[in-house]
Amino acid sequence: MNNLPLVSIIVPIYNAAATLDRTLSSLKQQTYPCIELIFINDASADDSLSQLLRFVDTMPKGSGAKAIVISHPENRGVSNARNTALNHATGEFIMYVDADDTIQPEAVEYCVEEALRSGVDIVYFHWWLSFQKNGRKMIQPFCESPLAAIQAMMAGKMRWNLWLFMVRRSLYDENLIRFIPDANMGEDLTVMMKLLVHAEKIVLVDKVFYHYKQDNTASISKTFSERHIHEVEMNIRETERYLKASAYADKIGPGIDFLKLNIKLPLLVTGQKRDFVLWTKWFKSSNRYILKNISVPLRTRMLQWFAWKRQYWAIRMYNIIVLRMIYGLIYR
Repeated sequence: MNNLPLVSIIVPIYNAAATLDRTLSSLKQQTYPCIELIFINDASADDSLSQLLRFVDTMPKGSGAKAIVISHPENRGVSNARNTALNHATGEFIMYVDADDTIQPEAVEYCVEEALRSGVDIVYFHWWLSFQKNGRKMIQPFCESPLAAIQAMMAGKMRWNLWLFMVRRSLYDENLIRFIPDANMGEDLTVMMKLLVHAEKIVLVDKVFYHYKQDNTASISKTFSERHIHEVEMNIRETERYLKASAYADKIGPGIDFLKLNIKLPLLVTGQKRDFVLWTKWFKSSNRYILKNISVPLRTRMLQWFAWKRQYWAIRMYNIIVLRMIYGLIYR
């Protein structure tokens, strides 16, 4: 056991008492023995902290696993919470789990085995999207290199959620990679892009390890406030700056514009006129690339094209037929 690398699992928590038990249970069931659980209680006002402390007390003494709880005196958001955790992490690898999701018992063990076998910097895997009554397997594409992963993310073929990756901590520390403080929307994108810029090798484990729980199906359509828009823009600007200053700058092509189109796409599926209007104003210069990203399904490109041409009636029809009638029956 002493020769096994330690894996730090970061769990930011804010008022998660209703779902935290299932997350903690999945962490306790991990088959890999050398785990460092870092819980960041971001000034929760519910029973989250008490649940965390009870969980830590039940951990077996003398095992390879350990857990710490760090509490922020005031709510500072997920980016600051993750920065706090990274500053305390001592593991060779970093993973993330959100406080309302679960992870397969064998997940950490498989990822470590693959990292040691392949000598890679980043291991990634598939996930399961769960609703109240059903769900579906979500597939991450095979990428032969970090550049291929960057291009897949910009094109909308690959998810950048941090909980889909195990990453060597040295990538964070040697390259001074942290989250932009207070920029809590789009933060996963910026950090994953930076990590991929510096990674030498990446590998896909062809297994479903993470379970993302969508408790409220209505939240598929996101609500965008001015603050959210500002935070997303901060992360997009930083991502663009970082990529243009990287060794991959001449290999990006129209990828940044594809990325901006993917970022604002959820505005077209809320069914709200105000979000449609916001879509027409946001990242306007990228609209000319709508039909050029062949990685995006044709129906999605056509939806964006109609929005570009200010055909709100087509957006409404799409929402009624596809989102409410078809997806409303599938994703319950």
